[in-house]
Amino acid sequence: MARPRSVTLEVNITPTQAVRSLRQLAEAADWKWERDEGSRFVDRMMVIMSIARATRTFRIAILSGEGAGLILTAWEEVAGSAGGITKTEWIVPGHLTGGPFRDLLRAWCARHPNCPWRWSFGQRSMIGFLLPVWRRSRREFKKFGLDTSKKGWPLEAEWPPIGWPDAREEE
Repeated sequence: MARPRSVTLEVNITPTQAVRSLRQLAEAADWKWERDEGSRFVDRMMVIMSIARATRTFRIAILSGEGAGLILTAWEEVAGSAGGITKTEWIVPGHLTGGPFRDLLRAWCARHPNCPWRWSFGQRSMIGFLLPVWRRSRREFKKFGLDTSKKGWPLEAEWPPIGWPDAREEE
């Protein structure tokens, strides 16, 4: 069995929207899930030095079905003096790496009201217009086979996708 893989994506949605979308996908696929809240330390740059601060995290873990072992943790990080960037960390089990995770990520993105990898001019100006986050986010989503061009949004995704692997087969 392949080992779990971790992927961190910066998105233009709130942490609660990120977790809610995965919960809706899990309910549509009849998977059992568990939700948890916690905190984590993040660095915030203040003038010339960084200050460690705690931020609230939201986590959802899939317990059964084809998505068993999948964990999504979302939190908001304030890079500068104002505004925040939501980061999502996905722990992807071995049986979902590759095509199945791409299908899941596509369906997850399609559930959001706005494009997860695109920020408005106002948001960019408040957070920091020259941050590398804006291009890095698009590049990361493109690595997973999503069309990140302007014509690529809104996404259409079938859920649950046909031909998904069954986690019970590998046990």
